[in-house]
Amino acid sequence: MGLNLRRQGETLWDAMTDIDDLLGSSSSGGDDAGQFAIGDAPVEIKVVIGTATLRVRDLLKLGRGAVVELDRHLKDPTDVYVEGVLVARGEVVIVDDKIGVTLSDFVKSSREWKR
Repeated sequence: MGLNLRRQGETLWDAMTDIDDLLGSSSSGGDDAGQFAIGDAPVEIKVVIGTATLRVRDLLKLGRGAVVELDRHLKDPTDVYVEGVLVARGEVVIVDDKIGVTLSDFVKSSREWKR
């Protein structure tokens, strides 16, 4: 059950088949007005480097310096979610003392996006 990912060099917009994939609707306007309207809408992006499951009693025991082991290896790609939908994979990078993500692969279409 692997994800079907796009090639490097494509943008997120290229990875979508049309505006209906982004909107999640079956209507097609056919003009650029919809692109401009949606282009100004803010979206939440989350990057997940891994997950862990702890029991409440173990969570309550955590203190400063505690390490929580995640389900991924150091070299594994991160998952990039837009509004809770997996849309891409990437690699964590440092840019001017901030954390960023280099996007490497995009999910092919919304039909394959996973919540």
